[in-house]
Amino acid sequence: MDVQVQGTVADGFEPVRDAFVDNFARRGERGAAVTVYRDGDKVVDLWGGVKDDGGGGAEGADGEPWAQDTAQVVRSVTKGVAAAVPLLLHQRGQLDLDGRVGTYWPEFKANGKERVLVRHLLAHRAGLPVLDTPLTPVQAIDGFHGPRAVAAQQPVWEPGTAHGYHAQTYSWLLGELVRRVSGRTIGRWIAEEIARPLGLDLWLGLPDGQRGRVGRIGPVEAPPVAAAQGPRLRPKRSVAEAYQNPDSLTRRAFGAISPMPDENDPAYLAAELPASGGVATADALARFYAALIGALPSGPAARPLRSGGRLFAPATVTLARTEESAGPDQVLVVGTRFGLGYMLHGPASPLLTPGSFGHPGRGGSLAFADPDAGIGFGYVTNGMQRGVTADPRAQALVRALRAALQ
Repeated sequence: MDVQVQGTVADGFEPVRDAFVDNFARRGERGAAVTVYRDGDKVVDLWGGVKDDGGGGAEGADGEPWAQDTAQVVRSVTKGVAAAVPLLLHQRGQLDLDGRVGTYWPEFKANGKERVLVRHLLAHRAGLPVLDTPLTPVQAIDGFHGPRAVAAQQPVWEPGTAHGYHAQTYSWLLGELVRRVSGRTIGRWIAEEIARPLGLDLWLGLPDGQRGRVGRIGPVEAPPVAAAQGPRLRPKRSVAEAYQNPDSLTRRAFGAISPMPDENDPAYLAAELPASGGVATADALARFYAALIGALPSGPAARPLRSGGRLFAPATVTLARTEESAGPDQVLVVGTRFGLGYMLHGPASPLLTPGSFGHPGRGGSLAFADPDAGIGFGYVTNGMQRGVTADPRAQALVRALRAALQ
């Protein structure tokens, strides 16, 4: 694709622009945006490619151009936004992270889950990454079948003794817990307590009037390793086999909704699936993470917050980025690291520094904060490649940002 990249970078951040341009030239990018805030200043704001290919194909050369305000389904990047809700409820004294989930949600106690703690849900330690009977796409978004299914599900390991990525079930576990504690759906909570006060183009439950801004998500082929010009390791045989085996925890976790939902369907976009259904601009994600750590951008959108100018108090930032789970992941079959609701820097999901916390989205998108560097980072794409935690396009941008900060 011959792509004109638009936007600006501050002096010294030109390597990020070069990497973004290179993503289109060498790494199979179709349409994307990246934004970075540092200590309240927007130092990177770039976009390019096409918003919509007109039919879900991989070429996209004749699609509508990506605009500065184009939003995108961000898949599991949503988990990082959603995780802020129980942490903020804890910060306000409304939720005990060491409390039992069944205290707030009595039906959840069934089938050996009496001792599951709230922190187990956030750190993927609850033993509930799969459903014995997958939900249909309609059931997954109706607000009823999902919570009922996870409440009835028997854990596949003793809760708290291991960790494994709750790829889809995270939606109903977290969503129902928030509803029981706060009396609001998690999408409404995010809208009222985070997105509107900060002026973010970010939704968990897309309003009808915003559909025209959303790019169409679809697959793109990753280029050969040499063309990508970056470290891309072939998956280990055990990982490849896990994704191929229909009985593995890996396949069952990602297949908790079957068949796979159409992520461009207006009904899916309007649903509140905190594991995968968020819609956001790159700027909104970067601003969100900047707000978590108190590196808010200046200007009229930086309105007063309950916590005095930042979303997370310092103690809550510590909770987010303190390791809760580490080592072999029962679902992803690689070593992963999680804090409370957030992926942490490591070989499976490299972020900026060891102090970073955030979340990738399967296929490409990535957002995170780095409190030590004062960074809020957001990258969104509509071209889905096959990676789960370390997309080569996102990683090229992170490497370039790291170089710019040195």
